[in-house]
Amino acid sequence: MNYFDDFRIKPGSKVHLDKIDASYHGDIKDEDAAIAVTQAYKAKLRELQYLMYAEHKRSLLICLQGRDAAGKDGTINHVLGSMNPQGCTVTGFKQPSKAESEHDFLWRCHKVTPRRGHAAIFNRSHYEDVLVQRVHNIVPKKVWSGRYEHINNFEKLLADNDTMVLKFYLHIDADEQLERFKKRIDDPARHWKISESDYSEAQYWDDYTAAFEDVLEKCSTKHAPWFVIPANKKWFRNLAVSQIVLRALESMDMKFPKPSVDIDSTRKKYHALHKEVNKEDKDLEKNGEKKKKGGKK
Repeated sequence: MNYFDDFRIKPGSKVHLDKIDASYHGDIKDEDAAIAVTQAYKAKLRELQYLMYAEHKRSLLICLQGRDAAGKDGTINHVLGSMNPQGCTVTGFKQPSKAESEHDFLWRCHKVTPRRGHAAIFNRSHYEDVLVQRVHNIVPKKVWSGRYEHINNFEKLLADNDTMVLKFYLHIDADEQLERFKKRIDDPARHWKISESDYSEAQYWDDYTAAFEDVLEKCSTKHAPWFVIPANKKWFRNLAVSQIVLRALESMDMKFPKPSVDIDSTRKKYHALHKEVNKEDKDLEKNGEKKKKGGKK
């Protein structure tokens, strides 16, 4: 399957999340086989990230959105964690700090967008300002409704400056969210993930559905597409996201830069140095043998 086209929200299309099967996994029924394919995708992804780092012309921004327990951390860990940390950053966006609140809503995101050759991953993103702030009436409708245009312009600016923007909505249903909440309670190693907001936010399920649908409809563009990823099955989520990111990097048609030195001249210097080092090693070995013989006399 071509998940890039299958799960991409086409610009201007209507979205009804309740009609999208969060447990969808296509014709893939073997979890182990899916994991093996994902591992292969991740290996290629790491190679292409290295190429992007070396080429130093373009960059990649990945935004992860979804309800509580949708799997944003898991996606970063199991898929995007294959990237070399030297050329990749991860930023989580929670409630704005006092300083962040005193700037425009895009300021805290813009300052951590990736520089050339680098990838950046946003765990939540600038879209929180048309999701949480809308659902909880933190700002008036006149304010949050005007932010879609600002967001589209912001992402167009990034694209015009050679940053590829990929946005993933990790789609789970209410039953799956509840099951994941239960696992957090039952597993002591997951207790740290439990938040009071998990349960207080659940009551706004329909409000968040409407907010997410507006985001997907208004802000999926050719240069910064949204993808709705069925995420009830974590192994399928990882497979789909890894393939989409891989296809996107492949489409960049990146090339290694030309060497900054003369290779023939450098090769000669290498051989000369190699010859000198070998000579020194042989001299040391020869002197060592003489000392050994002299000690026996």
